[in-house]
Amino acid sequence: MIATFTRDDIIRYVYLETTEEENFLIEQTLLTESDLQQFYIEMLETKQDLDRPLANPSERAIQNILMYSRNFSVARTN
Repeated sequence: MIATFTRDDIIRYVYLETTEEENFLIEQTLLTESDLQQFYIEMLETKQDLDRPLANPSERAIQNILMYSRNFSVARTN
């Protein structure tokens, strides 16, 4: 059986949503399918870019969260 994978499968793989069997088959496919390999690399970079703001929030974002938290806790006690 020849497994064919789509870009959606590659996205699932990047986000660790595939089974061990799928992982093996996808990895084998990435060795031979240059278009999917390029897409995989692009998705890794995109995921890294999307994760970056979460890892290093701005001071403004932190202050906004703290202000919201203070206001929310005051509103709940009244």
